[in-house]
Amino acid sequence: MKEHLRLNVSLLRRRVPHLTTAAKSVGLRPATVSNLCTGKISVGRAEVKTLVTLANLANCTLDELIIQGGKLSMIETGIKPIDLFAPIIQGGTNGFVARSQIGQFVVLAEMTSVLKGKGYQSILLTPDKAYPGLSDLEEFVDAKCHTLEDAFAEVSLVGNKESILLYVDRSFIVSGALYELRERFEAEDYGDITTILFDPSGEAVDEDDPFGPLDTLCYFDIDLATRGIYPAIHPVQSTSVLLEDDALDPSHTATHKKAKKVLRRYKEIRVLMNTIGKEKIPEADLELFQIGERLEAYMSQPFFVAEEFTKTKGQTVPIKNTIQDIQQILQGQYNHKDPKDLTYKGQLK
Repeated sequence: MKEHLRLNVSLLRRRVPHLTTAAKSVGLRPATVSNLCTGKISVGRAEVKTLVTLANLANCTLDELIIQGGKLSMIETGIKPIDLFAPIIQGGTNGFVARSQIGQFVVLAEMTSVLKGKGYQSILLTPDKAYPGLSDLEEFVDAKCHTLEDAFAEVSLVGNKESILLYVDRSFIVSGALYELRERFEAEDYGDITTILFDPSGEAVDEDDPFGPLDTLCYFDIDLATRGIYPAIHPVQSTSVLLEDDALDPSHTATHKKAKKVLRRYKEIRVLMNTIGKEKIPEADLELFQIGERLEAYMSQPFFVAEEFTKTKGQTVPIKNTIQDIQQILQGQYNHKDPKDLTYKGQLK
């Protein structure tokens, strides 16, 4: 039986805090390193010289850099596109990348609100500076900090460290401050705290490796946002090492791969239709477009934190129900339905 291999991302984070700069300096492409960290490129497909170079950067052996087996666990949020395309890893580092004002903080607020009901406690570390939309998240966190000292103190007060969601502004990553904070956590034997990295400025979108090594990367799609489809999470660019690991149910992994493939092609066909017209599109592509259109509509979701504005009751959907619904959509069982009938619903049955 073939053992699953993955990078020891936690070790890389500790020893190479500025991975982008370090990778470039030794001739590695930051995008390649990022894809290895998130599992987009499997360790088995990586060039040996790339792995050796990473081990040298981290001042470790290949055995330390590459983990054999090892089980990661997912924090189920009940938010359909996150759980399917960018599942949050318990104790991992999870990054959110979005242009300003396309719903990033509403998604984080919903996730915070839902997980609070499951016993999680949230701490927000951000500079004392106003950003559009950040108040949407501030309203729902348990504690807000502006310094490392305050963040460390808040974490220290929580008995169960595994229940902590630590939200960190990108500025603390760029400055190296998050690295210092993690060293203090390690010194106190706090274990791996679930970290959510975000960029309130929206500038991280233009970076090849905006947060350094990550376990999960959740990208937002400005095209979905401009068409009013929320949460505007990009199904193709978003990724997680969980999707390449053995931690998830096989039906989750298989459904994710097929949905991602269909939505990638759907986006291409959509561009072609707007360019050359529907009549020139092959019948097979039109059928796939139908499925993709309904799948895209289904991935929208009403949020509890937005009820006041949408006048629609919020809903969470267990991942097992999301998978069942998507499998039926992929089989064409909802082609008779108008996409609008699948928009802003929870589960279908």
